[in-house]
Amino acid sequence: MRYTTTLIFCLFLLLTNCKNKDNTTSATKDKSLISYVNPFIGTGGHGHTYPGATMPFGMMQLSPDTRFDGWDGCSGYHYSDNEIYGFSHTHLSGTGVSDYGDILIMPTNSQTFNNGANTSSSSAQVEKGYKSKFSHANEVAEPGFYKVHLDDTNIDVELTVSKRSGIHKYKFPSNANQFAIVDLMHRDKVLDAKIEKVSETEIVGYRFSDAWAKDQRLYFVIKTSHPFNDVLQSPSKTGIPGAQKIALNFRNPNNDPVYIKVGISAVDIEGARKNLKGEIGEQTFEQVKKTAQDFWEKQLEKIVIESDNINNKTNFYSSMYHVALAPNLYQDVDGRYRGMDLEIHKSKNFDYYTVFSLWDTYRATHPLYTIIEQNKTNDFINTFLAKYDEGGIMPIWDLSANYTGCMIGYHAVPVIADAYLKGIRGYDENKAMEAMLHSATRDKLGLKSYKEFGFIPVEKESESVSKTLEYAYDDWTIAEMAKAMNKNEAYKEYTKRAQNYKNVFDPETQFMRGRFRNTWFTPFDPYEVNFNYTEANAWQYSFYVPQDISGFTNLLGGKDKLEANLDKLFVAKGETSGRHQVDITGLIGQYAHGNEPSHHMAYLYNFVNKPHKTQEKVHQILTELYTNTPDGISGNEDCGQMSAWYIFSSIGFYPVTPGSNQYIIGTPLFNKATFNLESGKTFTVSAENLSDTNIYIASATLNEKPYNQSYISHENIMNGGTLHFKMKGSPTNWATKDHEVPETKIEDHIIITPPFISKGETAFKSETRVELQSNTKDASIYYSENNSDFKTYDKPFTLSEAVTLKVYSELNGTKSKTITTSFFKIDPNLSIKLDSEYANQYNAGGNNALIDGIMGTQDFRTGTWQGYFDSDLIATVDLGSSKSVNFIKVNFLQDQRSWIFYPTEVSCLGSNDGINFSIIDGLIKMSNSTASEAIEIKTAYFKQIPKKYRFIKVIAQKLGQLPKWHLGYKDNGRSWLFVDEIIIK
Repeated sequence: MRYTTTLIFCLFLLLTNCKNKDNTTSATKDKSLISYVNPFIGTGGHGHTYPGATMPFGMMQLSPDTRFDGWDGCSGYHYSDNEIYGFSHTHLSGTGVSDYGDILIMPTNSQTFNNGANTSSSSAQVEKGYKSKFSHANEVAEPGFYKVHLDDTNIDVELTVSKRSGIHKYKFPSNANQFAIVDLMHRDKVLDAKIEKVSETEIVGYRFSDAWAKDQRLYFVIKTSHPFNDVLQSPSKTGIPGAQKIALNFRNPNNDPVYIKVGISAVDIEGARKNLKGEIGEQTFEQVKKTAQDFWEKQLEKIVIESDNINNKTNFYSSMYHVALAPNLYQDVDGRYRGMDLEIHKSKNFDYYTVFSLWDTYRATHPLYTIIEQNKTNDFINTFLAKYDEGGIMPIWDLSANYTGCMIGYHAVPVIADAYLKGIRGYDENKAMEAMLHSATRDKLGLKSYKEFGFIPVEKESESVSKTLEYAYDDWTIAEMAKAMNKNEAYKEYTKRAQNYKNVFDPETQFMRGRFRNTWFTPFDPYEVNFNYTEANAWQYSFYVPQDISGFTNLLGGKDKLEANLDKLFVAKGETSGRHQVDITGLIGQYAHGNEPSHHMAYLYNFVNKPHKTQEKVHQILTELYTNTPDGISGNEDCGQMSAWYIFSSIGFYPVTPGSNQYIIGTPLFNKATFNLESGKTFTVSAENLSDTNIYIASATLNEKPYNQSYISHENIMNGGTLHFKMKGSPTNWATKDHEVPETKIEDHIIITPPFISKGETAFKSETRVELQSNTKDASIYYSENNSDFKTYDKPFTLSEAVTLKVYSELNGTKSKTITTSFFKIDPNLSIKLDSEYANQYNAGGNNALIDGIMGTQDFRTGTWQGYFDSDLIATVDLGSSKSVNFIKVNFLQDQRSWIFYPTEVSCLGSNDGINFSIIDGLIKMSNSTASEAIEIKTAYFKQIPKKYRFIKVIAQKLGQLPKWHLGYKDNGRSWLFVDEIIIK
């Protein structure tokens, strides 16, 4: 059993000290590395980090809470706040969604259960509550330690932790009125909770909650240094079954510091008790603090840098700190944990973790772990496989035994493949491959279409372009691992799938675009953030082909074209259109460093023989978008990814393609950086003549031999040695020859891309002229109308009736996928006039979308609904002549979570001259004031005793301001109105 006793703990430290002493002989520390960590970096702006005490990859994050909700309250703390509600024991680092904040404790000087956010009471004391103002001048944050003075109550608070347990230290101003409020209702929706008094110095309990993790379960044991009298708030007064708060009134006549020791567990109360006893036991606050900070020092010593620039050094070690805050340990000292089936399991020979933000971290964080955390990488992969057994799939974004359903791709796959191909294999390799193939063969999240067509059509799945591109990369990593395991059929299949990026490339615009009914989604604006991309626009996803940069370059038309497109990216206007996306930050042109899809782009210049441009852009990002300030991270820190980018890039290279075993060289920021590897070897990157202006590499040596490649292998690093750069103040020709530049290339099993409709309307009136095109050069194209025999496409053809068109390409006997498209004929006598403007990203096909006969589905992101944000809907349909009208139907969508609400009222009017209108069948009111999780379609039905009209006008009034109960109300959010289709009989 894996008990962490004090004796074992100390012995581990002794051994670690001895080992690291040997490892760091070639590196120089000027002082303790934890002194360079600023935990406040990222707590301002949109970094979403927290400043409190935690251990490397620990289960407990003991930190202050300054806000309850909101996007910038994801971690529970924001530097702009000046009030603390208490100190809770779990927090998320840098996420874009809120959760945690479990088991809040707040010292105060009165018995009150009001947190101070509720000011509805007439009592001034209760209104004030137990929150307190504080000043950053009286706040200290260090790795493993946090301290603050509470101004309103004159109480000093100190916090420190072990992995699964922690200690609060309170110094009250006097021996009277010493209270601690334990609040189980803080932040999340409480499903069930309980507090039980064991003795005058101990309480135990649990808290089950619903937030991002829909069923999070946490148990606790709280022991106090002083006896207390207690008052328990009645659950009936909270309105939430089982919700609890308790006020502990300490008896402390000598006014000694009050200590509260807390153990937590996701398993049970006994697990929390064992965690507290095994990790802290009878240790003092200072002993626990020292142990925590000693652990942090060893963690930071994994890379030792040498530099006179204190801000850069602080940014580096704060990044090293942040990159070790997640994933989080999720098992007790006895090895038990709660699995994805919510049942209790026991790990064998590995530690079990949670909080895998894989869409972010597969890019650089996990590749960094393959260098400095090889043992933990094995633990992470064993955790993936355990979750696969327990829950049926490997994690995408898991949180506390819950699948959150957040983000795209199956990025546990590249984490495994990257580790395997680097020789990290402390897990069942065959089971890993089984789980990887399982991830890639589901039918959800667009995979059914992806497998059938080689891309995801816009009308089948939201974020279709991003999903197609990221699935293709993930598939390449499966192929590479299958090749290494001699699994030839899997290698062949997934090498083909890895080329599916070609199917969303539009050769005319040179962007990756959505294929909507096998045409390109229009109108097209590369700056527009819409439902075709994940937290991005076309600029920010059109360079994402890390697995086949050579093939992508050929699609563009050569290296010159890729270079020109990159140049345009970095100088494009720094604004986006379409949907407001808070994640798109840190813009240099349309390069968005604050969000992950851009992170590899600056390094692509190396692939076009222009490493000096990579050096310029990387240096700019390092020095402009990372600062030693609370808002010093240009976007969400994202569980280590933003920090991993800085760590790699400041040392001098970056993993553009995890799974290739190559790191692309940029430019060093430090005179010297030394990796202290788990093997005992060291790898050093040093720079000569380095300065703020000498950012260009003039020459390089690897282990004292000339080195002229603008990339370095993983093997070179792990073997140990020294990579030395000589720097210069102007661009050079270093590593610019073809054989000196990196290359990622798919050469086997080249696919034939299916044709797309380059011109032609799939919903037309009289006729439409159709042109077909394939991204496979010299491929022949074939088409069939209404299941007729296929014929060769050699010139554009005209359709004048509704038809089902099938197309495929062929080259040298190899066929592409066959794509089927339905063409709709709109009554040529019908036309529509819109007196209100729809949003381009929700155009549903354009001006005729409301009369094209194509009905909207329940997923608004598939492009079949027309969306209105700035105005009501006013649409007038011209029937072409006066006709007898029996009824009119109009469909509306409601998806409140996406801010889409039914209209408040809908009216229908008829006219024969287009000027004088009369009401048809009265006004229809729709109820949209009640909160609902359901996605629904409602029809406004207007029945008319047959009467002749030529013009039918539909007016639908938007809700406008969101209801008070809606999450977006606080931000003055306004609703969307989604409509499709107007049917007139």
